[in-house]
Amino acid sequence: MMNARIRTRGLLPSTLSAGARRSAVVLLALSLSACSDWLPHADLAPSYEPAQFVVPASWHGQSPFIEARPSDGELRPDWWVLYDDSLLNRLEEQAMAANPDLQATAERFIQARDDMMKARSRRMPQIGVGVGASNNRQSEHTLFRPPDSPLRESSVSMGGLASWEPDFWSAIRNATRVETYRAEERAADYGLARLSLQAEIAANYFMLRGYDAEIATYTQSIDLYKRSLTIVKTQFAGAIASALDVARVESLLYSTETKLAQVQGQRQVTEQSIAILVNMAPSGFTIKPVDQLRVASLAIPRTIPSTLLERRPDVAGMERQMAQANRAIGIARAAFYPSVSFRIGGGFEDDGFSLLQLANSLWSYGATASVPMFQGGYRRAQLQQAWSAYRETEDRYRSTVLNAFREVENNLSLTNQLSAAVERQEAAVGATMKAQNLTTELYQGGLASSLELIYAEVATLTARIESVQIKADLLRASVALIRALGGGWNRNQLPTDEEIQPFDTLQYTNLDKPRPAGGIDVDAGNRRRYNDLTRPPTP
Repeated sequence: MMNARIRTRGLLPSTLSAGARRSAVVLLALSLSACSDWLPHADLAPSYEPAQFVVPASWHGQSPFIEARPSDGELRPDWWVLYDDSLLNRLEEQAMAANPDLQATAERFIQARDDMMKARSRRMPQIGVGVGASNNRQSEHTLFRPPDSPLRESSVSMGGLASWEPDFWSAIRNATRVETYRAEERAADYGLARLSLQAEIAANYFMLRGYDAEIATYTQSIDLYKRSLTIVKTQFAGAIASALDVARVESLLYSTETKLAQVQGQRQVTEQSIAILVNMAPSGFTIKPVDQLRVASLAIPRTIPSTLLERRPDVAGMERQMAQANRAIGIARAAFYPSVSFRIGGGFEDDGFSLLQLANSLWSYGATASVPMFQGGYRRAQLQQAWSAYRETEDRYRSTVLNAFREVENNLSLTNQLSAAVERQEAAVGATMKAQNLTTELYQGGLASSLELIYAEVATLTARIESVQIKADLLRASVALIRALGGGWNRNQLPTDEEIQPFDTLQYTNLDKPRPAGGIDVDAGNRRRYNDLTRPPTP
């Protein structure tokens, strides 16, 4: 039962020099920690193997964006360059450099690495020193004071305590491994946060470009309706057209202007969302509008379902949770076995400052062993709970895997069907524009009514707006597909167990931040470099 509390104050003779004392501390720490590796110990955690799933050999859905050559390799980490948009590239780079949520996720990874170091430190001997002095005076009228007792007492003490707990049942080792796996989970969380940020920027950018195309379409239609209104008013003045014709064209013009204002508001909101993602205040951020929405011809490398589990950071993070729960079972099992700890302490105490005399020395040493006998089912409940928690992580891991396949299949189907919809809608736009032109000629020749003309114009505008919206949906679906495929992330990017340790055991300098691990680093120097929210951040 590894529940002994380790409380240290150290043991160093005061007659030693500062250099000798430090050498003694180092030698004692290294010798005991080395002994802990050579001492016999049992690992009570069950054997761990990640869950293996039988998955389909190919995807059910198909996408026009996926090439048929297996040699294309994996998605590149900077996958957004596939869209060949320089402004999108710049926005992605700015967000990767300065997004505060992403930086906070990196800091949580560092904190998890330090938690591992704190758990690991329990395997080392705990050493400390203490110095104390006191001067006390009693009242002459203290109740029950012996007549010959002194009124004043003073004492000076110097000493310490060293303790060490051999990890016979690997409870400390397993606690260290739990924190190691948790740090690796935080690294996977960072990969997921980065991928989510990249996808959110791209999706918002294409949504904004879709609004740009809608605004351009509405603007062109409004100009056309204004010219039509001028023609109808001229005909009305010549008693050729009726007041009803004028009212119909005015209604069409004003309703289209209303829709234009709504889309302009949606564009502003989307632009402000992008500003926050790239660490800028919305008031100082603008994206110049464009008139057309261009659909890139993407070439996404082919992947097979069996490789998806290696390319999704959320799947990797969930698997690391399973590894943690596995080690927690070993910790719960260790509670059934004896706990052993060693302690040695000593020092000097005197009623003055003449401490360095053998007569003033004191010391103690010993060992403690505790064996759990009866706790009313507490330890059994802990063990049963640990097994249940492990099975829960298995269930959630399987659920995460199923959701990953669902996201890929959904976006394969969407990109495929939306690509076909874009082609058909372009044909529909051409047909409605032809019908509008013919109706306009008939109306000017007096062979068609104003109602027929308005129907033709509304049909053309609706077809053009739907074409823009389908293209924007296709681009966003392609972003979601890339995100579902992992966006160029690979499990090999996770740090190894050895890389998690943030600093060496005897390192006392350069502790502002640990060495980068798994490609995750933070800027511990100039933390104010991104505090100017009115200027674009520079990567």
